[in-house]
Amino acid sequence: MQPDTPEPSFLPRRTQPIIVAAVCVALAAMAVWYVGQGGLSGGLVHHDAPPATAGHFTVNVNQASINELAQLPELGMATAQRIIDHRREHGPFASLDALLDVPGIGPATLEAMRPHLRPIRPRTTSP
Repeated sequence: MQPDTPEPSFLPRRTQPIIVAAVCVALAAMAVWYVGQGGLSGGLVHHDAPPATAGHFTVNVNQASINELAQLPELGMATAQRIIDHRREHGPFASLDALLDVPGIGPATLEAMRPHLRPIRPRTTSP
């Protein structure tokens, strides 16, 4: 028979209760956070859908980049590129209604974009 030898431990015996208490407090805090975030409601979390934006932004259609234009409602990268191509070929837009000349932009699309477009000031000519 071998004499009773204590089993080796990774932590001293006096620190083990402290670590157990810390883990219990952390688990309790996570449970409170989970319930506070609506974890028991049973709803699904949609990670792929971006949250609704609270901020309101506007762009100048005569100066905006393709990335700025693509963020407008009802627009994508292809239509944003068509706006830039139209602007490059025909010059700056004289009014917001001139956007209807861009292929892919109809009255409904223009109305969805309008709250995010800065007004176009008429050009002043020098005497």
